[in-house]
Amino acid sequence: MNKQDVVAVVLGGPSSEAEISRITGGAIAAALREKGYNAKEVELVPDRLLSQLHAMNAKVVFNAVHGKYGEDGRLQSLLEAAGIPYTGCGVLASAVSMDKSATKRFLQSAGIATPRCLILHKRECGDLAAVKEQVLREFGVPVVIKAASQGSSIGVYMIKNEAEIEPALKEAFDYSANVLVEECIVGKELTVAIMEEAGQPKPLPVIWIAPHSGAYDFHSKYTKGATDYHCPAPLGEAITAHVQQLAVAAYNVLGLSGVARIDLMLDEQGQGYVLEANTVPGMTATSLVPKAAAAVGISFPELCERILLSAK
Repeated sequence: MNKQDVVAVVLGGPSSEAEISRITGGAIAAALREKGYNAKEVELVPDRLLSQLHAMNAKVVFNAVHGKYGEDGRLQSLLEAAGIPYTGCGVLASAVSMDKSATKRFLQSAGIATPRCLILHKRECGDLAAVKEQVLREFGVPVVIKAASQGSSIGVYMIKNEAEIEPALKEAFDYSANVLVEECIVGKELTVAIMEEAGQPKPLPVIWIAPHSGAYDFHSKYTKGATDYHCPAPLGEAITAHVQQLAVAAYNVLGLSGVARIDLMLDEQGQGYVLEANTVPGMTATSLVPKAAAAVGISFPELCERILLSAK
């Protein structure tokens, strides 16, 4: 593409992850400008975005919006209707990956290892005390409760005792109409970033995420020094290949494109389990995709350029 063409880095928006998105988008825009591109930040206001893009004569959109609109297919639908190329996944892949319950069903239908779970619908769960008893019967504690449509570990609760179950369910349902109750896999938390090369998914080095608190929550994700990241993860060749193959299988089943990130757990027997997919991965100072790219010699500006050039 012509470097003088306007690249609209769309960020922010109405989601609970808007502030992280602004940090991500600002870093991306600065990196693209460093590479000589005419990158301009655009705050996402859904009913104004198209007029803003037309007014600035944007030729391509770099999607840096986390959560609502950016990762759920809405922004993608708008841009496709307007004929404006954009980075990342398409409409369906974005919508499915944003909804953890839909992701779970896709993974299960393809036979991809994923933690056993119960999908709850708010309209069917008026009696949380009864739901609590069901959770205890089917999973016991510890157990994981997740809002289905949030990112950045928002609405995710690591339950260690029975008394935490009902409050966590209530809060999770405040975030999402669907909630997942998931078995707790004891082991290492891993992530695999995947890029496309010549139309084929290529996994980057596996990262082992080791939060000091023991839980990779919002604080551990976005506070410098709160988590240790081991990249490449010291897993051995066979386990590394197993984890990367699982990640690529999930990427393909979900129909992802461009750069995405697959989060997994590795149990104490060396079995990997896919947790979820991130279609607009964070690009902050503590983000994981830049760490994985750096491990194979790809600088942050080069990474941003590669993502930009994958827009379609």
